[in-house]
Amino acid sequence: MIGEPAKNNATAVILAGGKSSRMGRPKALLPFDNDPLIVHIVRALKSMFAEAVVVAAPEQELPPLPALLVRDEVAYQGPVGGIYYGLKAAQGEFCFVTSCDVAFTNLSLISYLISQISNYDVVVPHWQERFQPLHAVYRRSVLPLLKEQLERGELRPIFLYDKVRTRKVHEDEIRRLDPEGLSFLNMNTPADYEQALKRWEENRPPTCTVELFGVARLLAKTREVSLALPQEATLSHVFSALAEQVPVLVGRVINRDRSSLVSGYTCNVNGLDFVRAPSAIIHSGDKIFILSADAGG
Repeated sequence: MIGEPAKNNATAVILAGGKSSRMGRPKALLPFDNDPLIVHIVRALKSMFAEAVVVAAPEQELPPLPALLVRDEVAYQGPVGGIYYGLKAAQGEFCFVTSCDVAFTNLSLISYLISQISNYDVVVPHWQERFQPLHAVYRRSVLPLLKEQLERGELRPIFLYDKVRTRKVHEDEIRRLDPEGLSFLNMNTPADYEQALKRWEENRPPTCTVELFGVARLLAKTREVSLALPQEATLSHVFSALAEQVPVLVGRVINRDRSSLVSGYTCNVNGLDFVRAPSAIIHSGDKIFILSADAGG
């Protein structure tokens, strides 16, 4: 997971305003794991980032999202336009930028990319001999240069990289966290989409069920919540995902950093062990019980 100072200064930016011409229908709305693809991606990133910004075309229709929605001031200015408008709207000092057609969100890789930004303006993966500008981290200080690119009609992000401090993340670094490079699996055509659905079924992320007791149940107005988690999920991911689904618990049951419980609450895993460490590993199918520490003994 991202360290807290970095997390507080980071924003997730998702570009959704492309034409989807090769797909033949809006990619952001493609059904994926029972939700529109854009919902699937925003939900995954919100488990890591406190703020998410979605950049859409001027008249583009999107479902309700737990994100700030901004519109391109000029439609179809390519990736540079989307990055510019996303960074302009973001509150974070730097932004992880991705597109709405990359479904395999690898939080470990994203965390690593963000960890490299300290002495750079851009951190960009280099995979299969190509830069991946829509899976990269940009400091907001590059905004004036992006604006100049738009004015010159330079709509490819790579024109920026020679002008700023750019950290090129090499393939051997990427493979340690994402061996197959699924983070860069774009869905541009119907065949790409079908292949992604097949891969998703083969690599379906873990799920768990959270059962709430006492005040937590009264606040949530529900007994159980089912959560989808990233691969290699920890208890911290559970709390973050639960906070996203039941925001009324934040500050009352879940700490405002969304990575732990407030004092006075504890959790039990599968009715066997009381677990306090947010770094504890959670497995698919686990059942998490959240209750007051007094009730937990």
